[in-house]
Amino acid sequence: MAKGLKLKVVAEGVETQDQLDYLQTLGCDTYQGFYFSRAVNAESATEILATHPA
Repeated sequence: MAKGLKLKVVAEGVETQDQLDYLQTLGCDTYQGFYFSRAVNAESATEILATHPA
């Protein structure tokens, strides 16, 4: 439905490669979850973003 409305789709809670593969087949635009990174505090997030800009 979101794609029909020309909206971006964000999948949250991705924890495994199988989940990522499935979501990619569905056409999700963006993903987040423990598969990519465990939760970090603000200081760590700032450091990560400074060394690996998007």
